[in-house]
Amino acid sequence: MRNFKKTMLSAGLGATLLSVGAMNSAVAEVGFGKPGEAVDLVVGYQPYYTESWSGVVINGQQLWKKYLPAGSDVKFEIGLQGSVIVGKMLGEKNHLGYMGDMPAIVSTTKQDTVDIRMIAVLGTSRQQCNVFLVKNDAPEFANGMEAVKWMDGKLVAAPHGACTDRFARWAFEQAGIKPKKYLNMNIEVITSSFKNNKLDAAVIWEPTASKIQLSGLARRAASGESFDGVEGGDAGFLAMLYEIIRDRPDVHRGWLEAELDAQLFMKDLGNASAISKMAENQTEGMDRRVLWASLYGQNPPAIGGGEEKLTLRFVFDDTAKQLVSAATKFLHGRKVVPNEQLRSEAIMDGVANEVLKARGLSAPIGFVGEQPDSAYQ
Repeated sequence: MRNFKKTMLSAGLGATLLSVGAMNSAVAEVGFGKPGEAVDLVVGYQPYYTESWSGVVINGQQLWKKYLPAGSDVKFEIGLQGSVIVGKMLGEKNHLGYMGDMPAIVSTTKQDTVDIRMIAVLGTSRQQCNVFLVKNDAPEFANGMEAVKWMDGKLVAAPHGACTDRFARWAFEQAGIKPKKYLNMNIEVITSSFKNNKLDAAVIWEPTASKIQLSGLARRAASGESFDGVEGGDAGFLAMLYEIIRDRPDVHRGWLEAELDAQLFMKDLGNASAISKMAENQTEGMDRRVLWASLYGQNPPAIGGGEEKLTLRFVFDDTAKQLVSAATKFLHGRKVVPNEQLRSEAIMDGVANEVLKARGLSAPIGFVGEQPDSAYQ
């Protein structure tokens, strides 16, 4: 039982409780109701994390209204990092969470507190949560690997514990280098450090990477596209409280129907302008050109550009499972999760697979590709 409402009665001058039976009859469990009943949901999402923008589309188009029971209500709450959403889900203040691979994986290991499962894949990429930026007076590099090798003995930063952190540490190993200091900085501090010329390089996610790049505060130098191996990729996952999965299969399936609608909308390049406008409406301090560039912007291969900006998988296919495995091993090595492998129940995409099959689709359902600057509208 999630929450309890207790009625305390006093009798006469002494605050004496009535009988245990009477008290128990006043205890009412607050849950998510029965199948078919209206439901109230709070969704933690990240409009400041491009890889999870299917949540932006669901919110912007109110797609959930098509699939949840009549009278339902959904509130979207912004989390600036996935760890914030995990904390709220563990406190049962968020019921679903749109987040990167690392926090989503961590959330499923806290079942002794609150049972959370990953139910769908938002997307995978090698250019979303793994963009290397360097200071403007850094040398020109022939390729991304050369850029990372230059970081040997330099001041490099990333938000530790995020997908950026896993990629950065792996990239350092691939390049055989060790920064002078590998600093734990959030995106705001990284931005100000580049502005004040106090940082040599950083690894950051979109759309902040494009914001820094297009503002001229630093240069893009590499991404996951600059390396071989599954570890160069990243992913966004959708997590849900198991209580909803267990008690409200209609809500579970309905949300996944809306999620699939959103991903199909994203794969259509004709919707680029609409999506960037929705992202602009749901963020502050982000120019629409920056938001558009984060999902569609074109970069030369020498600085980590690549044809696919985001691959829409929806379910945990082999690529997504490989990313989960690599990320879980990394988190275990950092003593963040208890085991090298997740419990089998951590991933519950059976319903997502049913939804996909019912539409005659298979994973991946498509991808968002780079577009020339002239395509911006």
